[in-house]
Amino acid sequence: MLELEHRFRVVDVHARLPVEESVTARGRAISPDKLERELHQAGVVSAVVFPGPQEGNSYLRANNAVARRSVERPFFAFARINGPRDPDGSATARLRNFRSRRKDWHTSSDDIEQYAYDDRFHGFKLDPTRDGLPDDDVLSRLEDVNLPVLVHAGEGFSPETAADTLLDRSFPVILSHFGGFPLNRDLMADAIDLLDSYDSCYLDTSFVRYREQMERAIMEHPDRVLFGSGAPNAHPNVAVMEILTLDVPEDAMRKVFTKNPSRVVEALAPDYDE
Repeated sequence: MLELEHRFRVVDVHARLPVEESVTARGRAISPDKLERELHQAGVVSAVVFPGPQEGNSYLRANNAVARRSVERPFFAFARINGPRDPDGSATARLRNFRSRRKDWHTSSDDIEQYAYDDRFHGFKLDPTRDGLPDDDVLSRLEDVNLPVLVHAGEGFSPETAADTLLDRSFPVILSHFGGFPLNRDLMADAIDLLDSYDSCYLDTSFVRYREQMERAIMEHPDRVLFGSGAPNAHPNVAVMEILTLDVPEDAMRKVFTKNPSRVVEALAPDYDE
């Protein structure tokens, strides 16, 4: 793809970084170097990165690998976390959650504190549909450290369930994919509605292909929408162009690309040496 030309300083709150030296995602070889090149092509100057899923395993090794592979790259690592609770939101799930107990591979409150005060990590990544929800001790420790939590939201973990389980907490929550993965317009609308009620809730633009929903959110809540590319499964050029072609003011685009992400994730703020 050709390099994009635009006037914006773009920072990205949603990119997955491979843990192994050679990884294939959906039939396509990826690497940290290739991810960095693709971000550069799109004019993305820095990005939040996190590991992919590790079924039934602790994320300690994967998190450390992502932090290590971010060194001397424009990447800022989020620690991926998991938990014993069922995110389904049903009455049956609530009963199971009442009896659930943390296993050895689940994230503990001590783990949260260690990640939070390790200068290699700048927030947390949570995918409840794959990794479960943390217990109350872990959620309380997340409130104590007050770093942003990037949450995979959609048909497996709806905005309504996010409101019931996470959004009453004080830490910033970024609902990925406008809360509607995969491409569920109704769930996206629900997530936009949540912005009226929860000041610590934000939406990222990764894998959002609908102009109507993005334009509505940006115009109604210009300070709450954050650019996310969804790289490497989506090329950053495509994600950037989807914002550039919206019918919104240039200042609103600048908020999405730079000001909003930099306010929520402090590490993404401009460096005077850039």
